[in-house]
Amino acid sequence: MVKAVRYHDYGGPEVLCYEDAPIPEPGPRDVLVRVHAAGVNPADRQIRAGLRFRLDKPFAFIPGCEVSGTVEKRGAEVKVLTVSDEVYGMLGTLGGGYAEYVVAAADNLGRKPASLDHVHAAALPVAALTAWDALFEVGGLVAGQKILIHAAAGGVGHVAVQLAKWRGAHVIGTASTRNEAFLRELGVDEFVDYRATVFGSVVRDVDVVVDAIPREADDATDVLARETMARSWVVLKDGGIQVSICANPRPGPEAARRGLRGAYAGAQPGNDVLNRIAGLVDEGRLSPAVGVILALREARQAHELIQTGHTRGKIVLEVGEL
Repeated sequence: MVKAVRYHDYGGPEVLCYEDAPIPEPGPRDVLVRVHAAGVNPADRQIRAGLRFRLDKPFAFIPGCEVSGTVEKRGAEVKVLTVSDEVYGMLGTLGGGYAEYVVAAADNLGRKPASLDHVHAAALPVAALTAWDALFEVGGLVAGQKILIHAAAGGVGHVAVQLAKWRGAHVIGTASTRNEAFLRELGVDEFVDYRATVFGSVVRDVDVVVDAIPREADDATDVLARETMARSWVVLKDGGIQVSICANPRPGPEAARRGLRGAYAGAQPGNDVLNRIAGLVDEGRLSPAVGVILALREARQAHELIQTGHTRGKIVLEVGEL
């Protein structure tokens, strides 16, 4: 038995229990990972609340969709990883990350960036894969274009800023005043305090908008998210695209007449992008920001923080020995 955080019913953070759980056994294409750190994401709280899917009772579900750790055992068909390899990656909605050991598909794990400790590596997979999909696969961002990133200081937003700068784009970021210096250090070309300035009054002719404002955090955040999405069509140049990581933007008649498009983006598991991300980290082009570090037994507090929708960078749980 190992220590894990599980819940046996849907609800608020109070349903999270720090308790014993059996060590999982890897399948032929899986590896058993000794978890050193687990990232905390808005999806974790949505699944916990029963907003993503609902399991039949009784169940004992371990949340957590991204980890960094060490391979302890591998399935018979796994060739790319071996025991003792340091890895990081995304587990998907099946979870399992809030535990001392987790089983993961080998194809969904990349080599941990050599320049990062496990805590910072665990902050990367979901944010980096989501940002990559939003910017490049869906948004089609290329060098010389102008991009507006909402919630630029958040878990996905701050990674998107760095990736967009690496690609050679002109980056505009919205956030609160307390995050201006942070975003300037990351390289934003223009900063907009969304509380003091209506971004539509100062932003024009954007090729891509990436909306990373969390939904279902609180009523005020939800209202802000809806208003921001509606106003973002105006700042796009004809033929531009608005990409959201939380909803499916639908252009109205006027936006459609201008050739504007809306699309949803999300993290796509796979080791190819994770290994490219690791390379960018080790080259000094990308650095994850960790705002809060808590022990595994403090997962309840982590969920209370994530549902505010106002954290800078990522929240990470330390698991076991680092």
